Amino acid sequence: MTRHSHPFLCGNMISRRQLLIGAAAGGAALALGPAKAADSSLNGTWRAARAFETALMESVFSGHIVGATAVVAQAGQVVFQKAFGFADREAGQAMRVDSLYRLASMTKPIVCVTALALAERELLQLDAPITRWLPDFQPRLADGSTPTITLRHLLTHTSGLGYGFLEEPDGPYHRLGVSDGMDGSGLTLAENVRRIAQAPLLFAPGTAWHYSVAIDVLGAVIEQATGRPLADAVREVVTAPLGMDSVRFVAPEGASLVTAYGDATPEPVKMSDPFALKFGKSAIAYSPGRAFDPNAFPSGGTGMVGTALDYLRFAEAMRTGGGGVIKPETVAAMTRNAVGDFAIDAAGPGYGWGLGVAILKNPKAAKLPLSAGSWNWSGVYGTHFWVDPASQLSVVVLTNTAVAGMTGAFALATRNAAYAA
Repeated sequence: MTRHSHPFLCGNMISRRQLLIGAAAGGAALALGPAKAADSSLNGTWRAARAFETALMESVFSGHIVGATAVVAQAGQVVFQKAFGFADREAGQAMRVDSLYRLASMTKPIVCVTALALAERELLQLDAPITRWLPDFQPRLADGSTPTITLRHLLTHTSGLGYGFLEEPDGPYHRLGVSDGMDGSGLTLAENVRRIAQAPLLFAPGTAWHYSVAIDVLGAVIEQATGRPLADAVREVVTAPLGMDSVRFVAPEGASLVTAYGDATPEPVKMSDPFALKFGKSAIAYSPGRAFDPNAFPSGGTGMVGTALDYLRFAEAMRTGGGGVIKPETVAAMTRNAVGDFAIDAAGPGYGWGLGVAILKNPKAAKLPLSAGSWNWSGVYGTHFWVDPASQLSVVVLTNTAVAGMTGAFALATRNAAYAA
């Protein structure tokens, strides 16, 4: 990330600072309850607040990030809540603390918690074969055999499934027209799952780790187990009980959803629809308008929208024992490493994987200041969050800039700044 002089030190940048910061500093810490929080808060009792704010401001002023909203809770109180930059750069619309974002893969932990809650209610069993609910879902290995895939394999990304954007452009997911859950495919969930089942498995379930469409398949399992559309099941089990009113699979009609941007030089470009961004071995296929399409299948892996504060409600509920949605012992199982030695550095150096989130096993190997046992995930529209139980810290940073807001210099800067004190 390019570093520039801090705007507080540049008198000729005051007017631009007022334009680019969507929420002003000031205010006391806010209890994280079901009621909506005040418009903005920067609490001086969080010693890292100034460094954290600086990291966010520098990224916006440099043009690296178009707009962002960040919220932080420490010991159960919101100690930082602020918006930066533009929700729509071309229209000059400032970002707000209550701006609505595309969450992409930050959807996954919510859907995984839905499944874990249903397992507590004995509607699902983690070690049962998924053919119990999806009898036709029987993908084969390269040798033609059909192994057993369990719900636990789906939750831990050890099922042998893949992702189109992680394979070569002529790979089987591309040939079969499998949707990664963010394009305007026009497919139903059932049809997409049928296509996934036609692709060969990458490995025998339980023998390796590979990030995948497994949580989309999990969504189909949830629908069969509950007899409810996935959106209804997630709302009834997780988002409504936690007061996460903004978090849903389809943005409300007329909602002010942030404009999506893609990485480019010299500055991010506004996404067209469709939009392709090179990533991994091929490209991520985006359809920003999908968030408004009530006919788009509900992607358990990538499909939800929401605000930063509502996502913080979810993170804090899990940090403090499940919020009544799942039991503390289930939270403990979700947030400890659940993959074996075959998956060393599964989600990056120093990281393992739990039942729906990445688990930091070795902060030194990850080159991060977070505590061991911290857990997190991110989304390719430019979002990330983490929870550090040892520090009683939950941080949600949503941007409208893909993929710079998810990984790389910006994500590293926010993590380092949050521990600057």
